[in-house]
Amino acid sequence: MKTRSSKRLDFFERYLTLWVAACMVIGVAIGKFLPDLTHHWSGMEFGRSHVNIPIAVLIWLMIFPMMLKIDFGGLRGVARRPKGLAVTLFVNWLVKPFSMALFGSFFVVGLFSSAFHWIDPETARNYLAGLIILAAAPCTAMVFVWSYLTEGDAAYTLAQVAINDLIMTFAFAPIVMLLVGVSGIVVPKEVLLTSVVAFIVIPLAAGWLSRTLAVRLRGLSWFESSFLPLFKPVTTFALLATLVMIFAFQAENILTNWIAVGLLAIPILVQVYANSGLTYLLMRWFRVPHNVASPGALIGASNFFELAVAVAITLFGPTSPAALATVVGVLVEVPVMLSVCRLCLGTKCWYERTSCPVSH
Repeated sequence: MKTRSSKRLDFFERYLTLWVAACMVIGVAIGKFLPDLTHHWSGMEFGRSHVNIPIAVLIWLMIFPMMLKIDFGGLRGVARRPKGLAVTLFVNWLVKPFSMALFGSFFVVGLFSSAFHWIDPETARNYLAGLIILAAAPCTAMVFVWSYLTEGDAAYTLAQVAINDLIMTFAFAPIVMLLVGVSGIVVPKEVLLTSVVAFIVIPLAAGWLSRTLAVRLRGLSWFESSFLPLFKPVTTFALLATLVMIFAFQAENILTNWIAVGLLAIPILVQVYANSGLTYLLMRWFRVPHNVASPGALIGASNFFELAVAVAITLFGPTSPAALATVVGVLVEVPVMLSVCRLCLGTKCWYERTSCPVSH
C-alpha cells in the first residue's frame, strides 16, 4: 500500500515534469520561429544596468508572494532548535558554491575541455561561471513544495528560507565575484550588485513591508485567509512565464548545443546528490528530526535558478554560454529534486533508527 506522501509525490512527479517540458517546448518554439520577438524581449533592459525587464518583473511577481509568507518575528523559535539550521547554512554557504566550482572545474574545464577537447577553453570558462552563479543562490520558491512532499516542518522550513534570503542579500555577490574571478572571468561589480538589489533586496523588502502593514491594518487572520490566497495564481503564472522566456532566450543554444546541455548536467547532478547526501547525513549525525532534515537536504541541494538565470543574463547576455549553464539547472531541477524527495521519504525509518512495518 502506498502512503499518502508517496501518492502525493507520484502526482507531482507526473505533473511538474509535464509543466516544465511544456514550458521548454513552448519557449524553444517561440525562440526558433519568432526570433524578432525574442530579440526584442532580450533587449529590454533598465538603462545601462543590463537587467532584463521582463525577467525582472516576472521574478518580482514570483518572489514577492513568497516573501509575504516570511514572518521574521517568528524566527526566534528556531533558536531553540538550532542544529538543523546550522547544518543547512553550513552546506549552503561554506560547501555548495565551492563544491560546484570544484566539480565544474573538474568536469567542464578539466575533462570536457582540456582532456577531450569537446568544449573550447573560453566557452568552458563561461559555462563554469554559469554553474557557479547557479550554486551560489539557495532555492527560495520550490523549497516549500519539496518540504510539503517530504512532510517537512513548514515553520522550520520557512525560517531556513528566511535566513538564507537574508544571508543571500550580503553573501551572494562576494561569493560569485570570488569564485567566478578565480575561473578567469571578470565580473562587473556594479552589474552584479544591481542584480542583487533588483532580484533579492527589493522583493524581500517589499514583502516584509507589505506583510507588516497588512497585518497591522487588518490582522493576521485576514492576511492569511484573504490576502495571501490572491497571489497563488500570480506565482504560478510568473513561474511558468519565466520558464517559457528563459527557454525562448536559449532556444538556439538548446537546439544547436544539445551535447553541451547533457555535459553540463553531469556536474549539476553530482553536486545536487553530493550536497543533499552530506546535509542528510549531518542531520542524522546530529539527531535532527526527520521533518527538519528532509527539507534541509533539499534546500542544500536545490538552486534559486530564476535568480541565477537572471544574473547570468545580466552579466553575460541572454544567449551566452553562462546563461545556458543556468538553464540546464532549470531542466535538471524538477526531476532530480523529486528523486531526492523520494530518497528522503524512502529512508525515513533508517534515518530515525526504527524498524518499518513490512507492507503486503
